[in-house]
Amino acid sequence: MKHESLDLGRFTEPALHILVSLAGGPKHGYAMMEDIRTLSGSVIGPGTLYGALGRLERLGYIEALESRDRRVPYRLTESGRRTLDAQLTGLRRLAATGIKRLARA
Repeated sequence: MKHESLDLGRFTEPALHILVSLAGGPKHGYAMMEDIRTLSGSVIGPGTLYGALGRLERLGYIEALESRDRRVPYRLTESGRRTLDAQLTGLRRLAATGIKRLARA
């Protein structure tokens, strides 16, 4: 199966964190920053977050929902789900190979 472009942009780690966060359901920016901090221990600043959100939206991986209380929630699109699945599958393979190699070292 051919996947669409897996280019998550220059800041791949924040983009991947955003996609993982949105896989749990729609969230606005602050909720994503808190979720990402809880999940990974990484702190993503507003500039990095909103730059990555713009890129992910242009790529069609996420979409903005109707604004509530001046907060714009985003959700993962089907294309975003497929992209996230492909990225995580690749990371799983990489991690498994790394673990095996460390065990032999």
